[in-house]
Amino acid sequence: MLKPVFAKKAELALVQKQEPAGPPPPPGFKAYKKNEAAGGVMGMIQQIINDAKAMEAEAIRSEEDAQKAYEDFVKETNASIEEKSKEIINKTELKAKAEADKVEAETNKENVMIELEQLSNESADLHKACDFVLKNFEIRQTGRNEEIEALKQAKAILSGAKFSDFLQQ
Repeated sequence: MLKPVFAKKAELALVQKQEPAGPPPPPGFKAYKKNEAAGGVMGMIQQIINDAKAMEAEAIRSEEDAQKAYEDFVKETNASIEEKSKEIINKTELKAKAEADKVEAETNKENVMIELEQLSNESADLHKACDFVLKNFEIRQTGRNEEIEALKQAKAILSGAKFSDFLQQ
């Protein structure tokens, strides 16, 4: 758009030319003239346009890279969340099973403790009975032997033996 304006040679004729004011430059200095390699205003504008296009392309590439990185991050995050959710569910199930096992074990323990108490009471009762038998064994044995002897005497008397024979013994 600006190229037609600045590119016209005819317009250069409108530029005023001034004679240098003051003394001529000292020896060793070259005369002031336009750099032939420079592109002028049009070259500078064209360079700005090229730089702007390059920056725009780089920004678009950067944006695409950032978008792709974001999408990858979201995918990884969603996968991680899903994995953690499954782990939570599995661990919750394991915890529930462990708690059920604990309750069952506590119930079994209570039943075993009740049974042990009953067995202990029964053992104490049996021990008392055994202690009674052991304590009175000699007395009962002596009593039984006397009773057996008395029964033998009664049998002998009933069989016709004389009572006097038993008195000497």
